Amino acid sequence: MDIKLHKDTEHKLIRSIQRYMTENFGDDIGELKAALFLKYCMEEIAPTVYNRAIADAQAYFQERAMDLENICFAQEFGYWNKGAGKTVSRRPDTRR
Repeated sequence: MDIKLHKDTEHKLIRSIQRYMTENFGDDIGELKAALFLKYCMEEIAPTVYNRAIADAQAYFQERAMDLENICFAQEFGYWNKGAGKTVSRRPDTRR
């Protein structure tokens, strides 16, 4: 699987790699080295991260789908059961 980046995103990542190398290693690298490192990351590391993200999303949606039975349940044929167990309340007979 080949993960494609927009040119603007790729440019920002290259700049980020250059900054990271400068700030953490004191090594100023050029755009070509940063681009090659980004290419390596996209080919070697990105598929593993992508696959993990897909697996996490799949597990999340499977859990939600399994819970649909409990969340999205409507009692059927409930019209006649609305009054079940209820008695008609009457005023006490005071004629005696």
